[in-house]
Amino acid sequence: MTRAPAIPETVTIHVPFRIVKRGGRKVIDLPEGAARERPRVDNTMIKALARAFRWKRMLESGQFLTIEELAVKEAIAATYVTRLLRLTLLAPALVESILSASQSPDLSLSGYLRPFPSAWSLQSVQFARPSLE
Repeated sequence: MTRAPAIPETVTIHVPFRIVKRGGRKVIDLPEGAARERPRVDNTMIKALARAFRWKRMLESGQFLTIEELAVKEAIAATYVTRLLRLTLLAPALVESILSASQSPDLSLSGYLRPFPSAWSLQSVQFARPSLE
């Protein structure tokens, strides 16, 4: 009777990945060519867009006369309200890509809060390249 080779008790598997922060969350960044699941919706970004458009509507309707009044009511800094309100100037195609989770996974809210051009064609060029976060 022959004896079967011994089976090791420990098997080590190397899986190349790294953990990165995107939109305030930690996500696994897989290597090129790895099977990827459906893109995840960036809830932080969607919430920021919703707030920005809501605040814009409140200011335009006259509910608040100034950004400072709005900031006091929302209990946040006026500078943050101003930065978020700029999101209402994004090209409709960019807003749609954010809502459908098809924007670049390298872009997060902080990337969109940086200064960006007002021309929609230039925005798509700026946001097409990976951010330098």
